[in-house]
Amino acid sequence: MRMKVEACKAAGAQGTSSIPTTITRGMASEADSNANYCETWSLKRGDLLEVPRTLFTHYGIYLGDGQVAHLMPDILPVFTEDHKLIRDVVTNQRLILGVISKNASIRVDTVDDFAYGACILVNHMDRLVCKKPALPNEEVARRAEKLVGSTEYSLLWNNCEHFVTHCRYGIAMSIQTDKFCEAVKTIIRDQRSIFVTTALGLAGIFCLGFGPSTTLPTILIPFLLWMAS
Repeated sequence: MRMKVEACKAAGAQGTSSIPTTITRGMASEADSNANYCETWSLKRGDLLEVPRTLFTHYGIYLGDGQVAHLMPDILPVFTEDHKLIRDVVTNQRLILGVISKNASIRVDTVDDFAYGACILVNHMDRLVCKKPALPNEEVARRAEKLVGSTEYSLLWNNCEHFVTHCRYGIAMSIQTDKFCEAVKTIIRDQRSIFVTTALGLAGIFCLGFGPSTTLPTILIPFLLWMAS
């Protein structure tokens, strides 16, 4: 089976076409069931690409010739300057250690390696970022190419989404981070969380015994949640 690359361009053409067999097929979400599809050769230099992952969405900038620039957490550049080793596909171990150590690299990979078998949405964020129109595609690609190399990483404040929005819209932002922060605010403001943390604290005291390590969190965490709600 073959993957479809979803082209959510503002002036996208109608219709569906097949994709080379080197890319695995992925299914578009129900919300995007009416979106257009295009072949990989129709991607334009400077397009913003996004692919779904298990817990998040990964982003990159298409540079042309089947190459994508994207920010990836990676611990390996801390220990070696061997570009041949660093260019290898980032393993889960390298990625997790990169997240923990807050090290990353803006790297260039093939569309296949970037997608990792998932479907690709093209310029889908253009419909979500209304305040900042997209820059010209060539400028977007050049901004991405200038940033290729090692960089700092932050799960919330400097991730792959910040990289692509900086390149395409001239301002670094993350819709995923905003949604996460809103979810945290909702939990904090929900007074039921106070009762849940109190109950868990009392259960910890009952199971582990009365002491500073169990009593202080039982008092402080519900108090802080109460003050923040």
